[in-house]
Amino acid sequence: MELKTETLWLHLHWLTVLAEQGSFTRAAERLDVSKAAMSQKIKALEQMAGVPLVSRTTRTVRLTSAGEKLVEELRDPFAQIARSFYAVRDATGPLRGLVRVTAPVAFARQQLVPHITAFLRAHPQVRVQMEVSDRLVSLVSEGFDMAIRHSDSLPETHIALPLCTTQALVVASPDYLQAYGEPLEPQALSEHQCLYYPRGMERPHWHFEREGAEKVSVTVSGPFATNNSESIRDAALAGLGIALLPDFSASGAIARGELRQLLPQWQSTGAFARQISVVRPYAPQVPRAVTEFTHWLRAAFEQRA
Repeated sequence: MELKTETLWLHLHWLTVLAEQGSFTRAAERLDVSKAAMSQKIKALEQMAGVPLVSRTTRTVRLTSAGEKLVEELRDPFAQIARSFYAVRDATGPLRGLVRVTAPVAFARQQLVPHITAFLRAHPQVRVQMEVSDRLVSLVSEGFDMAIRHSDSLPETHIALPLCTTQALVVASPDYLQAYGEPLEPQALSEHQCLYYPRGMERPHWHFEREGAEKVSVTVSGPFATNNSESIRDAALAGLGIALLPDFSASGAIARGELRQLLPQWQSTGAFARQISVVRPYAPQVPRAVTEFTHWLRAAFEQRA
């Protein structure tokens, strides 16, 4: 059975939607067609391919190995077709479209949301979908347009645009300092209750340096460890101990007098990256909404610096 090229593209697109939705019913609803039409298109495609592409059950459908291979090879071409169309459509007129972004939990909540709110008010036809997660997301395979990364080492296969710099601050609540005193040198931290990021089974070490190239490494311990800076900040606010936090997690509480910065003459090293960047996959065409959103964020953080 032969299909015209323009008809073949339609059949292939319907197969990718079926793979995405996992059932004929949901795929038909997504395409706004009948379930019978959906089934007929897939059967015609299988007849042309000469192999089964879909394994049918009473409730769900699964792709055969041939179907999986075909859908995998179709994802990038169809995505490129979509990008090309939206680039032409969005080249003029009001900014519009969907921007999918992933960002670390603490930075997203404390820094990004206010800027996103202002951007969306200025561009009401744009939608931003943000996944807030501390895991390292694969932008291409998971369909994200961009990521905010807190890292000094970024993949060479992506475009990285600097957003802002950060530093780590040693902080504690006034109540804790009143009860246990203030450390005046990094070495004194070993005598205090510290709140830290776990590093496997290793005892945590905090590293410091100051002008004159003096360097100090201190082994710390304490009652609470977690991989989330907001949780460490909240524990510090509750007077549980001394914390080492990125400035974007601590600065608000310091300004309100809820935390005090300690050892200001010392610079923490190695605890957190000093650079936050906007990261995008290399692409021949980038949607206008993604480009403008990137420019907006960089301008906003440049004004804040």
